[in-house]
Amino acid sequence: MTQAASLQHFLKHYQTATSVGISLDTSRASSESGKDAALTNDMLERAKSEMTALEAGEIANADEQRMVGHYWLRTPAMAPTETMKADIEKARSQVIAFANEVHEGRFYVSGGTVESILLIGIGGSALGPLLLDMLYQDKARLPLYVMDNTDPDGIQRTLKAIPALSRTLVVVVSKSGGTRETRNGMLATEYYFEQKSVPFSEHAIAVTGEGSALYQHAKEQAWRKTFPIWDWVGGRTSIWSAVGLLPAALQGIDVQEFLDGAAALDEASRSATIEGDLALQLAAAWYRLGEGRGERAMVVLPYKDRLELLGKYLQQLVMESLGKRLDRDGREVHQGLTVYGNKGSTDQHSYIQQLRDGLNNFFAVFVEVLHDAESWNAQLVAERVLEDEATAGDFLQGFLLGTREALTESNRPSITLTLTDCSERSIGALLALFERAVGYYASMINVNAYHQPGVEAGKKAASHIVSMLTALRSVLQETAQASAITDLLPQLDDAYQSPELLFKLLERMHANDEVSRSGDGDNPAAWTYEWKGR
Repeated sequence: MTQAASLQHFLKHYQTATSVGISLDTSRASSESGKDAALTNDMLERAKSEMTALEAGEIANADEQRMVGHYWLRTPAMAPTETMKADIEKARSQVIAFANEVHEGRFYVSGGTVESILLIGIGGSALGPLLLDMLYQDKARLPLYVMDNTDPDGIQRTLKAIPALSRTLVVVVSKSGGTRETRNGMLATEYYFEQKSVPFSEHAIAVTGEGSALYQHAKEQAWRKTFPIWDWVGGRTSIWSAVGLLPAALQGIDVQEFLDGAAALDEASRSATIEGDLALQLAAAWYRLGEGRGERAMVVLPYKDRLELLGKYLQQLVMESLGKRLDRDGREVHQGLTVYGNKGSTDQHSYIQQLRDGLNNFFAVFVEVLHDAESWNAQLVAERVLEDEATAGDFLQGFLLGTREALTESNRPSITLTLTDCSERSIGALLALFERAVGYYASMINVNAYHQPGVEAGKKAASHIVSMLTALRSVLQETAQASAITDLLPQLDDAYQSPELLFKLLERMHANDEVSRSGDGDNPAAWTYEWKGR
């Protein structure tokens, strides 16, 4: 290809939205196999049309008969009713007013003014705040501690890390109030506060649905405040609600700029032609590269330390939205788009070898940030001559562009997203870009992007196993003698007749000194277990 042809090819596939400072380059987004899936103009028009209907309030989540309204959270005027618009604006104002009250020292917990935040949540209820915390840690007015699992060790470590419990604000986030991981963390934290003689209710804030189990608990225990989240907001897009805005505002992040950046991207996408819609073209590239079936994984490579958690955040957004067994017509399709995420250039030392020379089963999404560093440390690092008149920022861009060249030489496809900077406005636009791309892609492959039946199935299975464990404890106490797995199984209900699950439960009980184990040390078939107590 001549230089003129190469330039023409690049410019044809390079698009920019100057209003939000994001550019999309799909000039290297063609697969070696040449099997890129056909994507018709009708499919693209349908995706645009369905997005318009969704934003107007049509039931987009048909399985749960719900509207999908995270776009309204950044543009309340688009909400389908005046009541919803007023509720969104009121909640946003309350978040900002409360954060100001805390920052100005007008809000007190039992030990005085607030010095730190403990967030208890899981999934989108934690990933959004964690992402923003990583992005803007250097400007945080209050340190953020996050409890996002039901791991007893993790719960204990998080609580012990908090320097002043009596001056910590606790934010518990659960839309339904029934999410076990969050509820377990909340109960453990309440108990920990009690043991330290700190009145938990004087520190507690709830972000939940009105009337939920958490809402009722907060009211009964006289928690300090509650903030709303509505059933038309999914967890993986809840960063635009009080779920993400409250901890962000408390840390001193400019949440209005964050929302404005997302709104600007939405508007740019909404008003653009098919060819000029960055989100639609990003989704179209995913579709073509994955042959309309997600045949290639998406490897997200942000070359910025602040964006280290972007890949993890996108894993939930993309995979929970698109990984579906059935399409919207009830046909079994097993769709999805696998996402991996690492940080350039740090992690390329561990995985670029395979990306370049190994299995050709992926496409890369490079995320480039043009602005090197904040002015306060520019002299220290960004502008300091390190070697051959090159700066640290020069090398970072060199590694990004060099890695992209290396992948192209091996016929590995890639997409490049370029941000002007990592300001709240730019990041808001970036996340909105991916959200809209997910919505468009779901339309192209005809799946419901706004429910998560697989997650619910996992929760039900976990509840069943916990019930089995409770039954097992009763059997062991009643038996009061050493018993093999074959002795215990007949004493359990038919629903619990799984030797493998029984073995796994007994082994954990042994590790935590609930039961003693005897028998041949290396032969599990000969092991017996006896109740010791909890």
